[in-house]
Amino acid sequence: MSEYLVVVNDEEQYSIWRLGLPIPAGWRTDGFSGAREDCLRHIEEVWTNMRPRGGDCA
Repeated sequence: MSEYLVVVNDEEQYSIWRLGLPIPAGWRTDGFSGAREDCLRHIEEVWTNMRPRGGDCA
């Protein structure tokens, strides 16, 4: 079974990334790792505002 990391970018957008692969520029781990389903469940719990941080246009 593959393990994944939960990653987040400067816009506060979340994704999962396979453990062992280099994290792309502009992304960082949020500290959570596990099975794909567990990571997706974690993202559902923590990513409550889907709007990108820089998208606060009026």
